[in-house]
Amino acid sequence: MRHSLYIKSLFIILLTLTTVAVQSAELETTEISNTQSKDYTLAPGDAIRVLVFQNPDLTLDTRVTESGTITYPLIGSVKVGNMSIAQAEGAIASALKTGGFVQQPQVNIVLLQVRGNQVSVLGAVNRPGRFPLENFNTKLSDMLAYAGGIYTSIGSNGGGADQVIVVGMRHGVPFRKEIDIPNIFLNNHPQDDIEVAAGDVIFVPTAPQYYIYGEAQRPGSFRIKRNMTIQQAVAEAGGPSVRGTERGMKVYRSNANGELQVIRTKQTDLVQADDVIFVTESLF
Repeated sequence: MRHSLYIKSLFIILLTLTTVAVQSAELETTEISNTQSKDYTLAPGDAIRVLVFQNPDLTLDTRVTESGTITYPLIGSVKVGNMSIAQAEGAIASALKTGGFVQQPQVNIVLLQVRGNQVSVLGAVNRPGRFPLENFNTKLSDMLAYAGGIYTSIGSNGGGADQVIVVGMRHGVPFRKEIDIPNIFLNNHPQDDIEVAAGDVIFVPTAPQYYIYGEAQRPGSFRIKRNMTIQQAVAEAGGPSVRGTERGMKVYRSNANGELQVIRTKQTDLVQADDVIFVTESLF
């Protein structure tokens, strides 16, 4: 009997210690998250919670209006839009102190929901959608990671292109930039990993393709890989069939008017988007 009571007491102690540890970990995670969001710029639509130390009656859950303001007890309308969370905390604290409502106010703002500062990621990504900008220096590669990365298909067809397009506004001027994502890492061009801004749209087009028909092992459409040559394009389709030959192959390419023309090419020439390759039949 005494032994079973001892085991039960030990179990209760272990359970209590585990609960305390979990609560401490959750508190630490919350504090880290709050610290990381201090440089976030508040925008219309963002939901926030305002807390004043030792003044629970001044706790307020509210949303930033389209004019960038919130209505706060005692002090009325406060401008917080386009401010970092730290700056907004200072503005509310200053108004409380100036009005004589709290002598030494310690204001803390918790970001509950981000709706104002968002970036849209569209096209050939694994999880297209709108994603919040929680930091002011979020990179293009970060946003693509939030969207699950560029979609890559199994096999030779489909998938996202290496080039992505970023459109938005910079200093009141329309902004558009095409960026080669692999080039950032393969050729050490970190300057191309630009910082995104609120309202930006990142579009990942589908990868360019070429078409092959005639006496090929696997006629059809195929993804154009980086620096792919005509010879490699034919090899991607399995090469010529037993009745085909690489001699006399024809490459059809659209001109400026969209008309298909027969282009004289060498095996080492690069394939271009929407090229049509015809593998001819061997005469012998």
